[in-house]
Amino acid sequence: MRAPLYYTSCMKHDKLIREATHLAKKFRVTNGSKFRLKDYRTDDTTGVTSKKHGERLLQESSECASEMQEKLYAQDRWALLLVFQGMDSSGKDGSVKHVMSGVNPQGCEVHSFKAPTSDELDHDYLWRAHNVIPERGKIGIFNRSYYEEVLVVRVHPKLLVTERLPERRVTKHVWSERYEDINAFERYLTRNGVVIRKFFLHISKEEQKKRFLDRLDDPTKNWKFSLSDIQERGFWKDYKRAYEEMVQNTATKYAPWYVVPADNKWFMRLAVASAIVEALADLKLVFPEADKAKKKELDQIRKSLLTE
Repeated sequence: MRAPLYYTSCMKHDKLIREATHLAKKFRVTNGSKFRLKDYRTDDTTGVTSKKHGERLLQESSECASEMQEKLYAQDRWALLLVFQGMDSSGKDGSVKHVMSGVNPQGCEVHSFKAPTSDELDHDYLWRAHNVIPERGKIGIFNRSYYEEVLVVRVHPKLLVTERLPERRVTKHVWSERYEDINAFERYLTRNGVVIRKFFLHISKEEQKKRFLDRLDDPTKNWKFSLSDIQERGFWKDYKRAYEEMVQNTATKYAPWYVVPADNKWFMRLAVASAIVEALADLKLVFPEADKAKKKELDQIRKSLLTE
């Protein structure tokens, strides 16, 4: 006798969740004390036999995440915050587009953090992020984030001047203090039911060059390109050092970093999707059961419809 479709689907999802957990684990960093960026390849495709195989797994992972997101929204207890960081052309936009393609837009919000506005500069640097933390039942996506404050601002410390901080607050400890503040902020969010997963999309300088040239050759992608992108390549070593120290100082069990190899877009998207599936599965989400009052209301609705 054939197993009912429901049980077949559950078994399929259980297997997928196990595979996703196994794949994501390789790139997860929960303690940065021994983290070294040189230990992580940018072209890694460990455990996936081919691009076709990876794209099939990505499709299945996206469908699984979509189903769990419905439960997240219905349960209205947890929120999921996904933070994406990476060099220009590392695939932040593409990850959001492909990995979250099956998710109900009603339960998902995307926020891109550009250079802060004058109003934002009149507040602390976490203010604009805190204003858009996802509410219960929703998934929030940060395309860049408050981590820019220990990345681009660290590489270009003159940007600190524009933040108009009191001089006595800008000391040699400013970066370690910001790491402390970020860790405390993420701990606070976690204690209030916001699950945090952070992705550093790790691309090589050679692959970035190739993608930049592709953008120049494709009129539909010219709008993505600016001279500042090339200028920032000149600070490649500074950025790599800043990313390494960022992970070393802010990777925690409650808000882990995933150092995702980004040279192969298909594998990068699969690794991100796997981490999202793992995070949602860990919440043991279920649709809420109707209480007595709700069941009574539903019975009244049924009677009303049947007597029309």
